Amino acid sequence: MSVKREDVLKDEHLIKDIEEIAKDTALLHGVLMRTKETPNSPDVVSYAPFTLFPTPVPTALFQQALAVQTHFNRLVDRVSQNHSFLEETLASTIRVDSFTARLFNIYKQVQQEPRPQSIVLGLNRSDYMLDRSPDGGTSLKQIEINTIAASFGGLASRTPEVHRHILKVANLSEESRNVLDNNPAAGLARGLAQAWELYGSERAVVMFLIEDVQRNIYDHRYVENELWKRNIPVIRRQFEDVCRTGSLDESRRLFVDGREIAIVYFRNGYMPQNYTSEKSWEARLMMERSLAVKCPDISTHLAGTKKVQQELARPGVLEHFFPDEPETIAQIRATFAGLYTLDMGEEGDKTVAMAMAKPDQYVLKPQREGGGNNIYGSEICEVLENLKNSTERTAYILMDKIQPVPVQNYLLRPGAPLRLNSCLSELGVFGAYVRKGKDTVLNECAGHLLRTKSSEHADGGVAAGVAVLDNPLLV
Repeated sequence: MSVKREDVLKDEHLIKDIEEIAKDTALLHGVLMRTKETPNSPDVVSYAPFTLFPTPVPTALFQQALAVQTHFNRLVDRVSQNHSFLEETLASTIRVDSFTARLFNIYKQVQQEPRPQSIVLGLNRSDYMLDRSPDGGTSLKQIEINTIAASFGGLASRTPEVHRHILKVANLSEESRNVLDNNPAAGLARGLAQAWELYGSERAVVMFLIEDVQRNIYDHRYVENELWKRNIPVIRRQFEDVCRTGSLDESRRLFVDGREIAIVYFRNGYMPQNYTSEKSWEARLMMERSLAVKCPDISTHLAGTKKVQQELARPGVLEHFFPDEPETIAQIRATFAGLYTLDMGEEGDKTVAMAMAKPDQYVLKPQREGGGNNIYGSEICEVLENLKNSTERTAYILMDKIQPVPVQNYLLRPGAPLRLNSCLSELGVFGAYVRKGKDTVLNECAGHLLRTKSSEHADGGVAAGVAVLDNPLLV
């Protein structure tokens, strides 16, 4: 006979037993993270942080997030192909944000050359939170869309079995049946494999472009192993390796360490600190100019910026990308939270005044990926007070702060005491698409991810040490 979840959460003796079982089960199923801090420190592997129990998510909102993903895939692809939209949208941002400006300069350079490769590969992740309105209703609201290095598809493929086992041990067997199968590692690999086959050379390899210290290596490995199952060769290299041994031949085929590169899969290159020297930027330009398929290419990278997200929420903009598709537009727009420009002028001035009057209702977002960059509460006033009359403010956008309903759960972290937390969750949905010329070859939802953190933390993901891995429990 099953018991109630609320009773299990309060049973200290049972929780202590489940904690040990959960850690061992995570290790058994490969929910792993490397704990080495430097390239030369010894390898130490532990379980990746995760919730003791899966988090309830309304089935209708979960299905909504999955259903709209193929439309977001198409939207990102169409934005990436629209030069005038990218140029106009990012014009104010690149004047004040040096990182986005460097990316845009590369984009302009490759736009001026004949395009060597007609194959486009996109592996993205659209992130949502569940917003509780004043009338008590709950809706799905998009936080952002990640078009480069969308992570945790590998580890998310391993966590369902862990939570199913924990729920059985806790005598919550009925709940265990509501934890869905999930294999984004295979879904992402399908996109990579399709692009590799279209490239047309069995000798050419998929190159994962990685950081020097990769704590999240096992997340990569699950995707990599899916490619090896298909007999697709994979190598892992850093920017420095591309700088040292990379070259283009007369056909602009890319070679690194003497190996022809069919796909550059960027798991690095999304933050300014990833570019440690001018040679790193030179390597990025060489890869963009090459015949290799880029995942993402530079235009798709730019399509994922916060400024583009804000511009897409303007009235009439989606209609430009989806003429004669009102249902598609309605599905996408239903997920948008309020997004506001900080460009110079009357509209931006109104945004500043609005944010400073009620800072707790908004989030100030720079053009950065990787988590931990957003600004909340009184800090919004401090930042905008200094920037309100400066063009520097255009490096940010303002977004409505989502008001989710907290859920009680335990967060398991190596070396940290276990305690019951008030938690907030973020649902991610992976998308994969491949296009050759004007023909869409693949467009699918590739799986999902749930990340959960204590409600005391305003911002930060798993890699930042704040959120932990989770699973949706459909209710």
